[in-house]
Amino acid sequence: MNDLLALGIELGSTRIKAVAIDGTYRPAVSGEYTWENRLENGYWTYSLEEVWTGLRAALAELSGQEPAVMGISGMMHGYLAFDRDWNLLTPFRTWRNTTTGPAAAELTEAFAFNIPQRWSAAHLYQAILNGEPHVSQVAHITTLAGYVHYRLTGVNVLGIGDASGMFPIDSDTLTYRQDLLERFDALAARRGCPLSLRSLLPQPLTAGEDAGVLTAGGAALLGGLLPPGIPFCPPEGDAGTGMTATNAVAARTGNVSAGTSVFSMAVLERPLSRVYQAIDMVVTPAGAPVAMVHCNTCTSDLDAWVRVFGEALETAGAGLDKPALYGLLYRKALEGDADCGGLTAFNCYSGEPVAGVDSGCPLLMRPPEARLSLANLMRAHLYAAMAALKMGMDLLTGEEGVTLDQLQGHGGLFKTPGAAQRLMAGALGVPVAVMETAGEGGPWGMALLAAYKIQRTGTQPLDAYLAQRVFPGVPCRRVEPQAADQAGFEAYMTRYRAGLDVERAAGELVRRESVYG
Repeated sequence: MNDLLALGIELGSTRIKAVAIDGTYRPAVSGEYTWENRLENGYWTYSLEEVWTGLRAALAELSGQEPAVMGISGMMHGYLAFDRDWNLLTPFRTWRNTTTGPAAAELTEAFAFNIPQRWSAAHLYQAILNGEPHVSQVAHITTLAGYVHYRLTGVNVLGIGDASGMFPIDSDTLTYRQDLLERFDALAARRGCPLSLRSLLPQPLTAGEDAGVLTAGGAALLGGLLPPGIPFCPPEGDAGTGMTATNAVAARTGNVSAGTSVFSMAVLERPLSRVYQAIDMVVTPAGAPVAMVHCNTCTSDLDAWVRVFGEALETAGAGLDKPALYGLLYRKALEGDADCGGLTAFNCYSGEPVAGVDSGCPLLMRPPEARLSLANLMRAHLYAAMAALKMGMDLLTGEEGVTLDQLQGHGGLFKTPGAAQRLMAGALGVPVAVMETAGEGGPWGMALLAAYKIQRTGTQPLDAYLAQRVFPGVPCRRVEPQAADQAGFEAYMTRYRAGLDVERAAGELVRRESVYG
């Protein structure tokens, strides 16, 4: 019998990570590889060659142990376009790019359904609008998880949650919306580009379905670290694995994932009353409708400031390892004024559609009367990681009256116990709960989806499997919103909203190559 029940691999924005679970469903062994996106020719991208380097490095930590089942997760959205022979036609365009504004706006109007700039459909249509020559050769479009899954198994499929970040999904038929596929094809034809979008997209699968096995060629790509024949579950996006890892796949449940980007997921009891530019409509890995507030900006600028303080400590001969440094600074933020002493941070490295920012430039606004201190500075940067999310969540809870019993937090922001969790609860006005596995989020959630494939009983739904087998007895720390934190964050948001014109101007200045190039 295999020592490991299931293996989950996630290709995240900063890490490629493998987490294997045993029969207790807890992480038994893990490995990771750090990578970074690059801005090349105006697009944020990653090297697909580095994918395989990273996967081999992460899997090396398994020490020859073989999982009974495995699955691939990755950052959602973006644009990976291939010809008939699966040759890449243009460098990978990631979720971080805000270069598809005209396409997203036209599709949203034509569909009466929000198509964010990140979505694969927007990237393809923008390439059509731009008259990019590669469009005539496109035979396959998929996500990063879908691409890796195909190379390892030879099967061109996608978990339905990840697929819902490419093109709208019908939760009744559990496939792409046929009416909108036809509308897309008609729009493309009018632009002189006749195509069948459905033929370009991977087949959506729901959680638990068969999705192929590791082939001999796939095993070779992994450096022989795993043997051929291991079954795969459908590849999923980081939103779906986050929902799974937080037991938030049933109605009235929700989660917030906070890392390089931040997004909240609310599983809906009823459809929204109208289309919101700040809210994506996606689905769970089982196909249930979800309102998603996705923000480009979260910890990138916060991480940069932590590195600066780390350098200062090293210069003074008092260096700390990374977890201790983050813990020190995050806890210090709790000592700051509830309103950050008048400091306001804007953490946009790239555009932030939720806040109406097309091009980003990290800024710190500090009026002369502001109370500059380490505590206030760190609190301002933690608030900045939550500000755009707050703007979107206010639409859900205020305009739409969506009720959430709590939000389950996961991702790197929550690794320091209590700090970001407390501030997030105050920012959103919703209790935030964090489990001991919060820092493993995506790859652990992927491992759970893989385990579900081989362990579910008959037609047992995903939410029942998680509630009955995985999460009973899992330690969980719940924090209620504090009135002082709520008031302080609202004061911060007043300044943040008022200062967005400054952020937009700075981003536009940086965007002009003549200024810094």
